[in-house]
Amino acid sequence: MHIAWIGKKNPFCGNVTYSREVTNGLLDRGHQVSFFHFTHEGQSSEPDKGKGSSGDWRAELDGRDVSLPCLYKSQIYTIPAPNATRVLTQALQELKPDLVHASLTISPIDFVLPEICAELQQPLVATFHPAFDRRRRNIASRTQHLAYQIYAPSLANYDRTIVFSETQREILIKLGVRGEQVVVIPNGVDVDKYAPGPSSLKQRLGLQRIFVYQGRVSPEKNLEALLKAWKQSQLGENCGLLILGDGPLVNSLKPFYNAQHGIHWLGYVAEDQQRIEILRGADVFILPSLIEGLSLSLLEAMACGLAPVATDVGADGEVLADGAGILLDPARVTSDLQTLLPLLRDQREFTQLLGMKARQRVLERYTLSHNISQVEHLYRQLCQGSRQRL
Repeated sequence: MHIAWIGKKNPFCGNVTYSREVTNGLLDRGHQVSFFHFTHEGQSSEPDKGKGSSGDWRAELDGRDVSLPCLYKSQIYTIPAPNATRVLTQALQELKPDLVHASLTISPIDFVLPEICAELQQPLVATFHPAFDRRRRNIASRTQHLAYQIYAPSLANYDRTIVFSETQREILIKLGVRGEQVVVIPNGVDVDKYAPGPSSLKQRLGLQRIFVYQGRVSPEKNLEALLKAWKQSQLGENCGLLILGDGPLVNSLKPFYNAQHGIHWLGYVAEDQQRIEILRGADVFILPSLIEGLSLSLLEAMACGLAPVATDVGADGEVLADGAGILLDPARVTSDLQTLLPLLRDQREFTQLLGMKARQRVLERYTLSHNISQVEHLYRQLCQGSRQRL
């Protein structure tokens, strides 16, 4: 099949990783992929190597790369240039793909795609990424629910919408999208690449126990609650908390939570192998978010055998259910962690067992290979139905 994929290459976010991993997987299985992505007018289509586009973008290397002009793009949303819709339509007319798959970038183009693809008679699939909390317990989760309300009428015009959990599917159905249009295909990770293995991290840092946070340093990630708990717990000089990631709150948090408290700010680590070496050398992964979708960072850490601790928001509660990890109440992160951190420091056998169960959960439900197989099956269904209609 020839798939026209519309997604992001930068700035780094979960959408970037998802687009890269799925398109690479499709290419590995013999499909043709034309990768559409937004680029500021007048700039090269090359990915931003320093900000999260590390890895093998095989669609680009194979020369199937289509730039859509934009005025602005961020990790959250994109503002296309006035001529972007015309450029997209003309490219789809010329390439004649069997199917269009949009990893939605929170852009006005998301709302006109169904009309474009209907006119061109090309089946259209969306992957809908926005984070959520089914209980809408805070401003962040209520704001994200508004995104679901805005998008639902448009998603009803896509042939299929991929979401990462049954909870997401239920939200969209309640908002008017037909059940048969919403397909649950969770995120997946390469369990051969993300796996337990040797690491010299502890020797280099001179630490005996290492805790890791990986993600954006932004309000919805609730990182300050973790930092407060860490500082108040005073775990000792042999324990360290590594912060992998960048974002708008770094400059306001870093002066108050630093190496004096055993907190190490590593910034965004672009190279996959460097991040994997860090994960392999750590013991516990902590994700204190107020809202989430299905965190790839969490799945990567679990696949590497870390004991996972995360808030019960988004699909992360489903990932850690039935003993695969420790769930936190998003309203009580600091107090919960003050109790848990000393236990996780001292109970080495418990954290090792939790890490083993976490990796097993990923092997059972969240492998990239299974993800790609489900996506392929969906494509075949839609292409077959399209040919029958013609």
